[in-house]
Amino acid sequence: MAIHELLEDALDEPCIGTTQRFVWHATPVGIAALWTDGHPPTPPPFDNALEEGLQVGLDLSREEREFHQVSRGLVLLFHS
Repeated sequence: MAIHELLEDALDEPCIGTTQRFVWHATPVGIAALWTDGHPPTPPPFDNALEEGLQVGLDLSREEREFHQVSRGLVLLFHS
């Protein structure tokens, strides 16, 4: 299954938290932060996600990061 399909399926599951600009999901490939604050900025807002992740108990500062555009919007993905 392609990573986009895995993310799409995971975004249909209940979230693990919400913050000002993101909805957070645990996925089979890592922690996904779905951008919810209008049009996403360029470059992807990883610094915002790191800061807001702490609000839901996630220290993502040492994780690898990548971003994906899925049907629901921009997803920032954090994984080991």
